[in-house]
Amino acid sequence: DRTETRRASVVAVDDINFPGLQAIGCVETTSRHTNGHLTSHVRYFLLSTTMSPSALIEVVRTHWQIENKLHWVLDVHFREDAARNRKDNGPQNIAFLRKIALNLLRSHPDKASIRRKIKKAGWDDEFLTSLIAHMR
Repeated sequence: DRTETRRASVVAVDDINFPGLQAIGCVETTSRHTNGHLTSHVRYFLLSTTMSPSALIEVVRTHWQIENKLHWVLDVHFREDAARNRKDNGPQNIAFLRKIALNLLRSHPDKASIRRKIKKAGWDDEFLTSLIAHMR
């Protein structure tokens, strides 16, 4: 529903006193929607290594792939953002268990979605057993 173009530039720096700073990158994203509406966003990045502009675009896209493949799934299917555990090591422990559960669901050969696998595991003890037995 939109056409998106990205332009990037990377400038090496050596005269700025900032620990580990090697370059400054800029990515400008322009989107043209089907209704003709045009939007533009400019983002700046402090880089610890000098890279080509195309590599910077790839790094930025890779970050969003991680966000969409892991964090979004954890929030939507496991309601991670609504978690109320705040004491001691509780948040880290629960996050670890959620990631184990997500890995089990993804590695199971059943072709159903994550949501359907969660429901099926709650309804069917045999499927739950097969999920756990599939763990390596």
